[in-house]
Amino acid sequence: MKHTFTLEYWQDDGWYVGKLKKVPGVFSQGETLAELEENIGDAYLLMMEQS
Repeated sequence: MKHTFTLEYWQDDGWYVGKLKKVPGVFSQGETLAELEENIGDAYLLMMEQS
């Protein structure tokens, strides 16, 4: 099943930093927005495996 989430992000010292709204504890960063999106997806999958 595919889920759709809202990614809230901002720039901090040249990095894109973000979190998934309505999913506590899923944060990540990347040098580009595309990298952040990939990294946040990986973080979400890791969190789901731990549950």
